Amino acid sequence: MAMMRLRREDPRVVGSFRLHRRLGAGGMGVVYLGSDRRGQRVALKVIRPDLAEDREFRSRFAREVSAARRIRGGCTARLVAADLEADRPWFATQYVPGPSLHDKVNEGGPLPAAHVASIGSALAEGLLAVHEAGVVHRDLKPSNILLSPKGPRIIDFGIAWATGASTLTHVGTAVGSPGFLAPEQVRGAAVTPATDVFALGATLAYASTADSPFGHGSSEVMLYRVVHEEPQLLGVPDALAPLLHACLAKDPEDRPSTLQLSLRLKEIAAREAHGHAPHGPGHGAQHGHAADGRPAGRRADAYADQHTERRPGAGTPPRGAAAPRASSPRSGPPGAGAARTTGRNTPARPPAPRRGGQRPPARTVRTSPNGRRPNSPDRVRLLRQRLTVFVVVTLLVALGIAAAQGCQGPPRGLGVPTAPGAPGAPTAPRAAEAGPEGGL
Repeated sequence: MAMMRLRREDPRVVGSFRLHRRLGAGGMGVVYLGSDRRGQRVALKVIRPDLAEDREFRSRFAREVSAARRIRGGCTARLVAADLEADRPWFATQYVPGPSLHDKVNEGGPLPAAHVASIGSALAEGLLAVHEAGVVHRDLKPSNILLSPKGPRIIDFGIAWATGASTLTHVGTAVGSPGFLAPEQVRGAAVTPATDVFALGATLAYASTADSPFGHGSSEVMLYRVVHEEPQLLGVPDALAPLLHACLAKDPEDRPSTLQLSLRLKEIAAREAHGHAPHGPGHGAQHGHAADGRPAGRRADAYADQHTERRPGAGTPPRGAAAPRASSPRSGPPGAGAARTTGRNTPARPPAPRRGGQRPPARTVRTSPNGRRPNSPDRVRLLRQRLTVFVVVTLLVALGIAAAQGCQGPPRGLGVPTAPGAPGAPTAPRAAEAGPEGGL
């Protein structure tokens, strides 16, 4: 947080605290860095002189300080002391070191989705403690969130008000910041915890895009957009876009509760931290799909769940193996399925049979429907059966030929001498025909 030197008109001591630096100024007064005798540092706000003279303001301010004392939780700056009867009322809260969320984003750009969700989850828990104490912050914005080493802290409850109170003021105090106000605040209706949910949604959208979801312009233009126009969430990561869109609903009844918001942001933070379905800024959440084809907006969660369920299984199938039938030799000429499966770099002797077509010739390899060879015992048994049938048939054919030759009279064929110089002995039919002449 930026610090400035004390000005001439600034006090040097307030109550039991010594003032050292200026931390900032707002619609209600000036905030100083102070410390007590024990060295405890505080952020001390002194109310403006013109407001201090208004009795109605003093009465309301007293109720707000009383409500702030009831807030418990580690995500808020604890109230340390206050003096409501002083000439200029003041209150001191625990000093939180670290830059504001506004300065962090303004200097470093949009934050990753996991970081935004983690910050949002802690802030939602802080708001839950605030709301349980019966208080509505009413001015939650990036500059009122400090990023301390121990986590984000909500500060500046200067315009906080009890649940159900109106946002209208009678002495000209600020009612909030344009772009982060809820529609009911602009209309002057009663504020509820849903009012802070709207502001938190706008704050997280700013952290994701480095811009307000309602753009820029004069206060009147910004307030009109809050009431009548939809927020611009272009650039919000897909993992956060649906939830932030729900937080920015015009009707408070349509927004998630503080508890629901806290639990949902915890889930998103854990999922994004583990790298599931990474989402980066620049995706078109308003157009239904991201720039790379992934769905955005309300369909983002369903898309992430579907892809998360597929992930525990096998990896992405290689090209050419998407259809199981391609590995079967029946789907094309012999060897075609093997060529598509093995490729050029397949070794000649793989360590284990994978798919058909690994031994030439490819037509002799039979594969099962899943592309693997049959079990060895079945193959050996099949070969034995075929060999047995072949031997039996061969023997029967040979016996049949021998029997036929014996019935045609082999003794007569035995008397026919082989002619000298002949190329060889005559065949069995010719010997049978020459039998009568040889007998003469």
